[in-house]
Amino acid sequence: MGFEELRKEYQLRGLDEREVRADPIAQFQLWFEEAVGAGLVEPNAMTLATVSRDGRPSARTVLLKGFDADGFVFYTNYESPKGIDLDATGLAALVFYWPELERQVRIEGAAARVAESESDAYFASRPLGAQLGAWVSPQSRVIAGRAELEARLAEVTRRFGEGPVPRPAWWGGYRVKPEWLEFWQGRPNRLHDRLRYRRAPDGGWLIERLAP
Repeated sequence: MGFEELRKEYQLRGLDEREVRADPIAQFQLWFEEAVGAGLVEPNAMTLATVSRDGRPSARTVLLKGFDADGFVFYTNYESPKGIDLDATGLAALVFYWPELERQVRIEGAAARVAESESDAYFASRPLGAQLGAWVSPQSRVIAGRAELEARLAEVTRRFGEGPVPRPAWWGGYRVKPEWLEFWQGRPNRLHDRLRYRRAPDGGWLIERLAP
């Protein structure tokens, strides 16, 4: 099969600036709820793109764990490459792609750690295994093999027993506060609908249609 055969015609629906919410967070909530309601697998999965201090880009998939008017929150190891990038530059980009709905949302903005109390509260809500896993994994570092992880898991299990497990100092959340958001709806003939919300001088939001 050639790449020319890997072609999908988008035709589910359109996206009209006269019908969307004035606030992009409200528009995102609407789309997110529709993605959840459609039974998509991990609708909160998003691509997180960062850039290092020396300008090297990197991207990976993480899970959204909350959003509101202040931004979009996820959790990770602060000492991982993404954590190092975010602490160094304070910038991030997010992409949600929901192919079953022929939709994509792009977000760019400033990124900063959430309050320790917020990270503590979320960590306490995690299953015991996930809490122990945060202590076990030196995320993204080279390890000798799976046995090393199993040995670490056995050690922290003995250390903390059945809990409570405290949050590691190197683990917590980041919040991406959007400077702009783009909502993309697939349309026939590659003439997709793209609406971008960006901050206006008065602090509100401007809605602009972008060429596909």
